[in-house]
Amino acid sequence: MLIQQRGANILTDPIWSERASPVSWLGPKRRRKPGVRMDDLPDIDVVLISHNHYDHLDLRTLRQLAARGRSTFVVAARGARLLRSEKVEPVHELDWGESVTLSGFTVHCVPALRFSARGIFDRNKTQWCGYAIEYPERLVYFAGDTAFGSHFAQIRDKVGSPELALLPIGAYEPRWFMSPVHMAPEEAVRAHEILGAKTSIAIHHGTFQLADDGIDTPQRRLMACRRADSFVILKNGQFAEIP
Repeated sequence: MLIQQRGANILTDPIWSERASPVSWLGPKRRRKPGVRMDDLPDIDVVLISHNHYDHLDLRTLRQLAARGRSTFVVAARGARLLRSEKVEPVHELDWGESVTLSGFTVHCVPALRFSARGIFDRNKTQWCGYAIEYPERLVYFAGDTAFGSHFAQIRDKVGSPELALLPIGAYEPRWFMSPVHMAPEEAVRAHEILGAKTSIAIHHGTFQLADDGIDTPQRRLMACRRADSFVILKNGQFAEIP
């Protein structure tokens, strides 16, 4: 997602690569193009990275953004070393409950239910998280990639109910395997209600085929159980103005 507020541009878990993989010839391939071409992006002030899976921390994309020379990067605890090794800087490293104040807003690192790994031997060596972006006039919550759990109520109690929540809805089948790490659309609706969000936007669907649910199944299921005025589904490249 590209979030634009108070003259600041924030990207969440950006990936412009054709595959979510450590190599260019294997792994999940894009089914839809990025919503904005890299060359057409505005200056990006902050890049938020929720965890180190290849579909969320794409080094090729991060190197391209860093080469522009305008972005600050924020990663979960113990994740900065990888970025610095690739000259992706400046980078702030946050653990749950920690915050960093940037130009015009504060980024709070908040819990998620996930795991981390980029290889066989590094499982859970780095943290995973969501982010609450606190502006003077509104709160935006980016859930990252998370299962359903009690952390949504904890986040609401800690930082308040967001005006806007970005909630994942895809890669949830089969439930016996995916429920500990990914929400189903119905759970995203429950999370929206628990958070007390004014508006939510569905993320983590429709671009990469990552699980047994079809590429468009998550949005169809969400459309069947959401309240249309409060949970928004955007196509790649579509934007919404949140009052």
